[in-house]
Amino acid sequence: MPSDNFSSIAESRDKSTRGNASQFFVAGELCRRGWVAVVTLGNTPNTDILCSNREGSKFVHIQVKTFVPGNRTVSVGRKAEKDFGKTFVWVLAGIPHPNTDKPFEFFVIPSADMAKNVKTANERWLQDEPTRRDSDVRTVTLPPRTNYIGWDVSQYRNNWDLIESLLT
Repeated sequence: MPSDNFSSIAESRDKSTRGNASQFFVAGELCRRGWVAVVTLGNTPNTDILCSNREGSKFVHIQVKTFVPGNRTVSVGRKAEKDFGKTFVWVLAGIPHPNTDKPFEFFVIPSADMAKNVKTANERWLQDEPTRRDSDVRTVTLPPRTNYIGWDVSQYRNNWDLIESLLT
């Protein structure tokens, strides 16, 4: 019987492996759509994938956050409250467990929208209960639910046109 320590190591490894895999799935989708996409392998702060047009004259920085389809939320952290600019995009990547029939899910969200909604939701959450303490934890609520302020990310489902518009 595996020890608790072994289970937590395996779970951590699974989470890390899934996160890495999601970056490659997103990069693969971008390449399938005709863009150049490079996974940075953790070597670039706040950029999991650097995507460009074929000429290399326009770039988009992409931060990928992974979740399992069917989950209620995806963790994005405090940095989601910062607008990194027009050419920075978040992709929430729903990567199903192997041997399931759940589909892949992608939500492509502009940095400004992510920052505004995550920051406002966290501020409201803190204000509504004075005993709550702030932390580095920030989440995005996944469809069909909405977050604490009613933000519905379903409008960003497969919003690959956002990246296309930044690269053309």
